Amino acid sequence: MATEPKELKALLDNTFSVFVRVLKEYQPQLKGEEIGRVISMGHGIARVEGLGGVQLGEVVRFSGDILGFAFNLDPEEVGIILLEDSEGIESGSEVHRTGRVLDVPVGKELLGRVIDATGKPLDGKGPIHTTQRLPIERPAPPIMSRDPVTVPLQTGIKVVDALIPIGRGQRELILGDRQSTKTAIALDAIINQVDKDVLCIYCAIGQRSSSVAGVIADLRKNQALDNCIVVVSGGEDPPGLKFITPYAATSMAEHFMEQGRDVLIVYDDLTRHAWAYRELSLLLRRPPGREAYPGDIFYIHSRLLERSTHLRKEFGGGSLTALPIVETEAQNITAYIPTNLISITDGQIYVFPGLFQKGVLPAVDVGKSVSRVGGKAQLPAYRVVAGDLRLAYSQFEELETFARFDTRLDESTKKTLERGRRIREVFKQPQQQPIPVPEQILVLLAVTNGIYDDLPLNRVEEASNKISKETRKQLSEVCNRIDAGEPLSEENRAALLNLSENIVNSLLAES
Repeated sequence: MATEPKELKALLDNTFSVFVRVLKEYQPQLKGEEIGRVISMGHGIARVEGLGGVQLGEVVRFSGDILGFAFNLDPEEVGIILLEDSEGIESGSEVHRTGRVLDVPVGKELLGRVIDATGKPLDGKGPIHTTQRLPIERPAPPIMSRDPVTVPLQTGIKVVDALIPIGRGQRELILGDRQSTKTAIALDAIINQVDKDVLCIYCAIGQRSSSVAGVIADLRKNQALDNCIVVVSGGEDPPGLKFITPYAATSMAEHFMEQGRDVLIVYDDLTRHAWAYRELSLLLRRPPGREAYPGDIFYIHSRLLERSTHLRKEFGGGSLTALPIVETEAQNITAYIPTNLISITDGQIYVFPGLFQKGVLPAVDVGKSVSRVGGKAQLPAYRVVAGDLRLAYSQFEELETFARFDTRLDESTKKTLERGRRIREVFKQPQQQPIPVPEQILVLLAVTNGIYDDLPLNRVEEASNKISKETRKQLSEVCNRIDAGEPLSEENRAALLNLSENIVNSLLAES
């Protein structure tokens, strides 16, 4: 039915009156916006003029939706670090402020994913939908919010758990020359947390894509990827993205820590992070210092690692354990960046190339490695074993040096050397095969009490594997007590030694 002319006119009049009323009520507001212009551009750095009100660390947007953040605030210009490739940016391009600091998405939605430092997915599994974001730069928890480090973080590696124990909330440095199993130790620690209710973050800084792909494949093979977040900046990425990667990964970890969870984060490695910061600083014409590093190179790592801690219960009760990795050159642990990090962390695990070449894996140099938390981060049953073990191994290393001169040795010295060789053989462990604590204690208790003394070196591994296998079968109750944190009683100790002795004797009888 067609609309009557009168009805149509009334409808138009009513619509017109609504428009008139809206126009009368509308009050336009002027809003100022700072728009800068690029003066010069190159190597991931842009110099911009016209952003007088920009704040340090504020995110800015270039044409083509390319992001960067303010890093140098000079009177005449602003130094901007780019987070993406600079294609499409040229002199005279507009730069817009966003009014927000650099932040990253956080939450359980990130678990099992591979992302970059801005939260962009790299695994081809589609977008990540999170509800929270945190700034990448956050102040470290104050002293009064922290609790002592007392709960052990088991790595499943015998030589580490026995002699260089790591606690939840500790910062333990891993250092050594290139290709000397540093990443393998950290990876084993992550794999051992699969059933320990510890979330893990692997932060790759400037690594080759093939190396990162290998780590991801190993995590997936050992069912550890679902419990882990992999944050990656590749060697081909801009230096700005490499610089922010560890800070972004730490914010993701802090989100879980503040909810009362225990988190392990691996920084692989901070040498490349220092290189990226040196490159940025030189491009921004900051005054260079020792080895061309800027004067605040110590501060960029200290403010990162100080965020790892164990919180008191009223502040969540969670913990963040850090395993930073640093690369040395020609075994020089007194170089600038390694000494900086040694002074910041709570101990170090030194990986010695000489042991690696001899086939002693993991190639941990016990003499140069230390944990400043020590036995406080060990289970009570482990402390009974660890003290005698470290003393025996230290004596062996000293005597082995003198024994090379082919001097005549007394029987006591020969016995110490033979036992030390068996301890070193026991410490050998295949990669990605973490060993539970009760099985570690039984094997180490046997070797320190001389049960392996008559066993040929080439059968030590066989004996250790057999002892580990039989422990859970025959002494499951003792194993449960050790896992529960109970001290090792004399009765339990005797039962463990009796089992070890029977297995070793049966092997000796076979030979």
